[in-house]
Formats: sequence, structure tokens, C-alpha cells
Amino acid sequence: MNAIINDIEVIKTKSSKISEVDFSNLKFGNTFSDHMLVCDYKNGKWQAPKVVPYQPISLDPSAKIFHYGQSVFEGMKAYKDANENVWLFRPLDNFKRLNISSKRLAIPELPENYFMDGLKTLLQVDSNWIPKDEGSSLYIRPFVFASGNGFHASPADEYKFIIATAPSGAYFSGKVRVLIEQKYSRSANGGVGFAKAGGNYAGQFYPTQLAVEKGYQQVIWTDDNTHEYIEEAGAMNIFVRINDTLITGPTSDRILDGITRKSIIQLAESEGIPVEVRKLSVHEVVAAAKDGSLKEMFGAGTAAVISPIAGFGYKDEDYDLPELEDTYAAHLKKRITDIQTNKTDDPFGWRYEVKS
Repeated sequence: MNAIINDIEVIKTKSSKISEVDFSNLKFGNTFSDHMLVCDYKNGKWQAPKVVPYQPISLDPSAKIFHYGQSVFEGMKAYKDANENVWLFRPLDNFKRLNISSKRLAIPELPENYFMDGLKTLLQVDSNWIPKDEGSSLYIRPFVFASGNGFHASPADEYKFIIATAPSGAYFSGKVRVLIEQKYSRSANGGVGFAKAGGNYAGQFYPTQLAVEKGYQQVIWTDDNTHEYIEEAGAMNIFVRINDTLITGPTSDRILDGITRKSIIQLAESEGIPVEVRKLSVHEVVAAAKDGSLKEMFGAGTAAVISPIAGFGYKDEDYDLPELEDTYAAHLKKRITDIQTNKTDDPFGWRYEVKS
């Protein structure tokens, strides 16, 4: 069945999979909704986007994504409130960052209306796929990759923009233990660390496997030059609480400008929590752990929102963080998720309603 919604062609699936899904037992990112948005770049411009049934993609073996890694993505979520209204969280920030990432990888930038109207249309078509259980959401994955063919080492002449969605439960459960990395680097000055490029994450997998073999769940990345400064936690930004001050590193060529990160900073400052955005040395963190002033560490990102860290390892020594009753992590996560799910006022204008 074909339709036009928000000026976008919609080709609906002949048979929905939704009756096969156990919404009370959703793993993160393993179940996929009925439809996806597809938009092709060819002949020097982006073609009209359309919503189609979720399906495999056919590519030539010489497609440049396989050889030169031109690929960027975003991570977003859609929520339903008690009245079945659908909400997004700072979607224009995701759109802008997707184009920042695309530009760095020589991928043509997307028009805003293609992204926003395409996303809204997809969510309207697959509204029934948005979970309502506490902690669940519809995870949204916009991505762009080089679909043009050829073995020549140069940017492709064709690209594909897709938005796929996955009803998901909580990303992490419980606290994690992390290992401060002393050898490998996530990114370097002048590189693509600030972009959400697929290759950034591929390069993290091997060092993370090594950390897992030592009994940790994630890696704390340090600077590429000296490995003296804390930068990110796994695939997330990192926050450290020393006494009552919340500290996070400044964005740079190496550090992603996380949307959850920005939200935490603004929210904490609005509530009078002291926040410092500055370089944070491993030595300072270790010293704070030893003298008892290190109160909390947590990762921040779209998937987990906030993921508390129970302890860290450094130079063959482990450090445990204290068990606090009232944590910044728990408080800030609740404040953000309450805004996202329309359970409280949104003084910052972050919430975006997808109207049917």
C-alpha cells in the first residue's frame, strides 16, 4: 500500500512482524521495526527520500563503503508518554552532528527537511513499535555510507542515507568496571575522533576485548600522545565527580561532542552542581581514588543515558568507587529521562513532539 505523508512516499509492508515481538523482553538493538527510510545520492544531489519495508540492501562488491570506510551514523531514541504522544530528544542536534561527521569524511551533507520530515514520517508509520515500558524506547539509527562503485581510492559518487529503528530495552544493567588504557588510542589530533564514523568504533573493539579478558567491561580512553589525560569511556563521554565537582574533558578533534554530555552539563549547572570542563589527568583521578575524594565516575551517551562505573584498573592496580546513596549519576539520569518521556517540565526546550 502506497501513501504520501509529509510529502514523502510511503510503501507499507504487506505483513507486519509486530505480533512476533515480546515487548516485555527486548534486547538492545536486536529487533527491527517494519519500515525504514531510504534516500539515495546520485547525479550530484540527494534524491527524494521514501519509507519502505525493512529489508536487506544489495550492493556491488566494489562499493566503496567496503574498501574506504566512508560511513557515519547517529544514535537517537523515540519515547511514548502516558497519553501515547511520541517524543524525540534534541533531534536537530543529531541532524547537525550527522552533517559535521559527513563533511569530515567527504560525504555530501543532507538537507534538514529530508532528515526531519523523513524521521517524523517513519515514526508515524511505525508508531506501534515504540515501547511504553519503563526504561524502553525505540532506538533510531540514521546512517550514511558510500554506495558508489570502484576500487580507486577517492570519495564515492553515490551514497545511501537510511534510518532504521529497533524497539529496545535498557542498554546497560548495573555498574561496570573499566580499564584505563595505556597503549592504544581511540583517536588522534587532526583525525576523525569528533565524528561519529564507523571506523572509530571498529578500532575500539580489539583493545576492549583485551580489557574484557582481564575482567573489565569497558576501556577508559586516554590522549594519544602521552596517555596522561582521561578522554572517553568506551563509546561514551565520561564524567568524574571529585568531592562535589563534576568534571569532564573539553571536546576536541579527538572527543565526540555528545548530546547527552551537553545535556548533563547544562542540567547540572542549572541545579547548582559545580561543573568543570577541563583536561583531567589520570594522576588526578588515581590520587582522588586514594584519598577518598573520588566519589563517582560515569559514562554518558544516547544508548545508556548514564552508565555508572563501579571501579577502574590502572597499571595492574584496581580502585573501587564508594557506594553512595544519593549520586549525581542517578539524579541526572532521572532528570533527563523524565524530560525525554514527558514526565516533567522541559525548561531547556529539548523535547520534540512528533505529531500524528
